[in-house]
Amino acid sequence: MDISNKIRSQILIDALPYIQKYHDKIIVIKYGGNAMTNNELKEAVMSDIVLLSEVGIKVVLVHGGGPEINAMLSRVGIESKFINGLRYTDSETIDIVKMVLCGKVNKELASALSLHGGRALGLCGCDGDMILAEKLQGDVDYGYVGDIKKITTKPIIDALNNGYIPIIATVGIGEDGQAYNINADTAAARIASCLRAENLILMTDIVGLLRDKDDPSTLIHHVNVSEVPHLKTSGIISGGMIPKIDCCVEAVRRGVKKTVIIDGRVPHSILIELLTNEGIGTQFD
Repeated sequence: MDISNKIRSQILIDALPYIQKYHDKIIVIKYGGNAMTNNELKEAVMSDIVLLSEVGIKVVLVHGGGPEINAMLSRVGIESKFINGLRYTDSETIDIVKMVLCGKVNKELASALSLHGGRALGLCGCDGDMILAEKLQGDVDYGYVGDIKKITTKPIIDALNNGYIPIIATVGIGEDGQAYNINADTAAARIASCLRAENLILMTDIVGLLRDKDDPSTLIHHVNVSEVPHLKTSGIISGGMIPKIDCCVEAVRRGVKKTVIIDGRVPHSILIELLTNEGIGTQFD
């Protein structure tokens, strides 16, 4: 639908306070879900990120790549196995994870941003020991799934200060050189907190936190982190939402101004969240 120049100018005027608010601030976006596999949505995300970068907002993109990993494992005859929501990662699987996340998905995203006029720099957690990890301990053996020990922000800050959009694949490195598969939500939360980011955005395939999981109209727009335990005991936060929201809470408690879970299935959801007074999804602070 065509819109008039008057409406276009009003949209820009309305966005100005938010552009000023986030100018020279760091925004960390965890990119995954349907927005990563649907080409139309992917184009919208790439254009959103380039626009934000062009108006002086420092964007850091942290990505997963579960569907691509599943496809490659299937191609080489390895069954995907999950334990408590985490991918069991044996020695063969970690090689596939490195190849797909660092060698394929990361570089494709860097290329896509460049095609939209952005200056992108593809990185992985092994670069400069950015994500120092150790084997995740638990009641079961997850294989080479990593627990983050330390984030070294210098490679990210150097990229931002030189005008690049860092794109980070969440493969960590152990002190012995062993690579580890790191959950992308967890990595994004830790990276955002170490960067003292203004905002952490988690893109998902749901509208946000719902009071009734089957009714999108029951979206909870705002949650104080102190409310989270009660929301868990009441069953409003349950299942797969628990680890995502735990990442949001951890990020806020470690210094991120606010975090938000948004619906990546909505075109330009990043711009709606950052540059309008209504926002989208569920905000935690």
